[in-house]
Amino acid sequence: MLGCLRGARVRCWLTLTSGLVECLCFAGAVFGWASLMFVLKAEGYFSYLCVNATGLNGTHYTDCSGQDERFSLVFTIASFMNNFLTLPNGFLFDHFGTMAARLLGISLYTTGTLLIAFSHAATSVLLFPALSFIAVGGILLLVTNMQVGNLFGAHRSTIITLYNGAFDSSSIIFLIVKVLSEGGISLHYSFFFLSACSVIHLMRTFILMPKTHIPYPLPEGYTYGMNCGQTRAYALDEAGKGEGRGSLHGDGGTENAPIHPVSTEQAPPTASFKSSVLSWFFLWHLVWLSVMQLRHYLFISTLNPMLNRLTEGDPTLVSRYTNAFAITQLCGVLCAPWNGLIMDRHKGKRRAPGETEQEADLRSAVLSLFLTALQCLLFSLCATTPILPLQYLSFALQVLNRSFLYGGNAAFISIAFPACHFGKLYGLMMALSAVVSLLQYPCFSLVKGVFDGDPLYNGQSEESSSQATG
Repeated sequence: MLGCLRGARVRCWLTLTSGLVECLCFAGAVFGWASLMFVLKAEGYFSYLCVNATGLNGTHYTDCSGQDERFSLVFTIASFMNNFLTLPNGFLFDHFGTMAARLLGISLYTTGTLLIAFSHAATSVLLFPALSFIAVGGILLLVTNMQVGNLFGAHRSTIITLYNGAFDSSSIIFLIVKVLSEGGISLHYSFFFLSACSVIHLMRTFILMPKTHIPYPLPEGYTYGMNCGQTRAYALDEAGKGEGRGSLHGDGGTENAPIHPVSTEQAPPTASFKSSVLSWFFLWHLVWLSVMQLRHYLFISTLNPMLNRLTEGDPTLVSRYTNAFAITQLCGVLCAPWNGLIMDRHKGKRRAPGETEQEADLRSAVLSLFLTALQCLLFSLCATTPILPLQYLSFALQVLNRSFLYGGNAAFISIAFPACHFGKLYGLMMALSAVVSLLQYPCFSLVKGVFDGDPLYNGQSEESSSQATG
């Protein structure tokens, strides 16, 4: 019994750190698409779409704009599925619990990595389901991990944003695949290794994660994971004491017990799912997320053609800037907690008279929302300026803004709406924003056609554009 009590804090920290590693190394790998696309081009995927063409001055060149468009379509579909299927996945998570959601996510992720491992240039079409499976499986790993913040009540927003930052930084995994490929290690071996790592995800699912959910506020005596002897009760981290926990009905604290603490005061009525969706908070936050997410997706999908344009098709420079972009993504895990600290800065301070904890949380979120929008504006200005060295700053602003965007989105939903609707609301928010993100493919087609393949549309001549190779 004493060992179980002393092991509670260790278990909480193991869950936190292992979840961070899981998000950092796997969950958001799909957003390292620019690095993987470089390798896939070298391997000849969709190379049959490249054609010989003649420029205005009679020079011959290889036009791979069709190949670029097909790669863009692969990423567009994967990013859409990543967000849109978060809605049914959110219902799955809310109704069937963590274990069911994680087993589905792990299965999809493993299937996606195996499809790429067994694919080759002649079966390029396998990239469509493969990248979508990796994207959907990865977001399920993130969604099931964000509840870990409930174990550390006073730092809840910080942990949620930290996990989202780790999700963004995991795009560096495809950079590692790129570097290994350049070093002679086959793309297929790299993806076989990623598939084998699913064993680690399964072990964590059964040992360090709850079967259902981690409630908030955290009840007294709550426990999760594998049994400890004959009892499941243990003391929780002291950090959670300030979050209004009470005692449970029943057997003293299993994860299957009622998740609401007993209180002598009558709890305020919980808003329904429908009223939450129809609230102005939800609708305006959807607009806020959708516009900035579309900007990021369009930047990622046009990055390779843009670099080819700015470097005049120099493969060495394209590789260098692609590596720089991927490396900056690793900083997402460092940037995201800043947003969480902004949102948690009022914790432990005395609230204004008559102000509820939720109202204090929402007031604290205003600065975070404003800074995120300002970062996106600065990022867009740099990204649309046709100066190659300036793109280093674009990369830095992109990862900063992306980490603030998704971490702030999840944290805002967790504080603005009832916890019992988190999975559904988060899923619906991402699903609706995914519909808007489909505009990236028409935008890419617009760039290819009307803008003559120039994502920056800086007035370069068709002759200079013909010098850029795919």
